[in-house]
Amino acid sequence: MTAGELHAVDPRTGERLEPGYPVAGPDEIARACALAWEAFAEYRATGPKARAAFLDTVADRIEALGDALVARVMAETGLPRARVEGERARTTGQLRLFASVVRDGGWLGARIDPALPDRTPLPRPDLRQRRIPLGPVAVFAASNFPLAFSVAGGDTASALAAGAPVVVKAHPAHPGTSEMVGRAVREAVQEHGLPEGTFSVLLGHGHDLGTRLVTDPRIKAVGFTGSRGGGLSLVAAAAARPVPIPVYAEMSSVNPVFLLPGALRGSGAELGRAFAASLTTGAGQLCTSPGLVFALDGDGLDAFVDAASAAVAATPAAPMLTAGIRAAYDAGTVRMASAQGVTTLAQGTDDPSIAVACQPRLFLTDDATFLAEPFLQEEVFGAASLIVRVRDRERLGTIVQSLEGQLTATLHLAPDDPGDHALAAGLLPELELLAGRVLVNGWPTGVEVGHAVVHGGPHPATSAPATTSVGTRAIERFLRPVAYQDIPGDLLPEELRDGDPLGVRLRIDGVPGGGS
Repeated sequence: MTAGELHAVDPRTGERLEPGYPVAGPDEIARACALAWEAFAEYRATGPKARAAFLDTVADRIEALGDALVARVMAETGLPRARVEGERARTTGQLRLFASVVRDGGWLGARIDPALPDRTPLPRPDLRQRRIPLGPVAVFAASNFPLAFSVAGGDTASALAAGAPVVVKAHPAHPGTSEMVGRAVREAVQEHGLPEGTFSVLLGHGHDLGTRLVTDPRIKAVGFTGSRGGGLSLVAAAAARPVPIPVYAEMSSVNPVFLLPGALRGSGAELGRAFAASLTTGAGQLCTSPGLVFALDGDGLDAFVDAASAAVAATPAAPMLTAGIRAAYDAGTVRMASAQGVTTLAQGTDDPSIAVACQPRLFLTDDATFLAEPFLQEEVFGAASLIVRVRDRERLGTIVQSLEGQLTATLHLAPDDPGDHALAAGLLPELELLAGRVLVNGWPTGVEVGHAVVHGGPHPATSAPATTSVGTRAIERFLRPVAYQDIPGDLLPEELRDGDPLGVRLRIDGVPGGGS
């Protein structure tokens, strides 16, 4: 029996959207988890070709939803058409990328150490290894990416690629979008003759649904994108289970940017305008938005501050995703503006016609104030950022060591300035300990989906700093290695049999090769 009905709200107009969608109660949650567990044995046994074809079909089905999906996303989020269409392409691209990963077979980590019966003083047994899926995965959809980090986003794609059934907790802000995409995935499940529990979507609000899902014994891992408080509560719930499970939570990041002297001298104003453009993209509702800028005092810094301030002041208000996100943004910016030693540099223009509007805000402080007030490095989700004047290089090093874990860290340096390069060489070893992705002369907004990208980082950016939630290595989160010792050939998994019948790039005695 469902637990009521939920409606989306258009953040541009404040209008309640129809239709309403049923909220999952305890019975629906338990049924989804039970079906996922029942599906696990059959789904994980699908071969690479069949599983890859399924992922490709999911992508095709999402694209077939056409403009109706784009329109619903725009209505539920206030995001512009170009952003939604780009995110849809990223979503289907991720699915097809993981299909290619599955076909390649390298994700299995198949390796063989052949028996050495004549080795002395002890013979070596025949050892073979592969990676298997952990089990059903609970995925928590994000508010700020209604497609790419949502029902069929990166967590779902990588879990399905690993052979793990998925139960999605849809975000309550976009139930219509979630229903449409969820139906597309379910149609692909049916088309490929997969068990019903391979994929399901649950809708609800509050913490009860999420807690029940994470603590259900049939769920074996969790993928989450959202707030630090929400992520940490799931980590605690998962750890308190009789059998704890991993939670791969992407939580909070202020993505510090470091402006070195040569870069400021050569292009302070240009950097200021580019920074403002990055900050205000999507009303700042990106996990990689540049929320902190550290600049060494000197030539070009005033030009940077003036240009950034002018650009932010000229930026019109834009819709935020929900009233709750807007309330948190307002609270965070008011707290920052009222802090002693912090100056408000600029505020974007207002637009009373937008029901849930974000006015960009830019602040300035000095290094002493920043180091004395820990809350100044907390994330304010939205288009708000703090510029910190740093008096010298020694103080810059102190600041880097004081920062929490981040998704990204960015350096701007003059390409031909030996001083900048020397300073960067000293900072890079510190920054790679701080963040999952280090950039030079770019801006952190925008994440390339590929093989070498890392979207992760030390706590509190994520709960699992050894992993990434974007890119092909995301599949590794939902796998674990198993070794097989002296198993007869007819009992071995196909990918570990002599001759490599599945063509999965075996490593034999540590050396890449074919069959043995």
